[in-house]
Amino acid sequence: MAWNKAPTSQSKGKATEAFAQQYLIQQGLLFIDKNVHSRQGEIDLIMKDGDTLVFVEVKYRKNNYYGGAISAVSQSKQQKIKHCVAFFLHKANLNEYNTPCRFDVVALEGDINQPQVTWLKNAF
Repeated sequence: MAWNKAPTSQSKGKATEAFAQQYLIQQGLLFIDKNVHSRQGEIDLIMKDGDTLVFVEVKYRKNNYYGGAISAVSQSKQQKIKHCVAFFLHKANLNEYNTPCRFDVVALEGDINQPQVTWLKNAF
């Protein structure tokens, strides 16, 4: 996606999530849902890898001056995502202890139109 004017944080977020979604589909994952909200926070992408539900946090940074995209997934952010996943599973009538799932991070850095992709499976 080429930018005609200065992109907003929200438009960057949508673009990077769409990029990550397409990337994961190309890697063989099945898209389930995106931007799932609860009181605790949001799950960027929900994908399926075989029988496993994959909850994906997408982070974009133009550069790594402040630690890069991966370091932006803090411990508190991880806890918020875990709470949101528990809510999602409960709402879907799935048992969080018996449902195979994992937490991945897709970190995008550099040019927003062609970012460098780092995919961390089972990140936390």
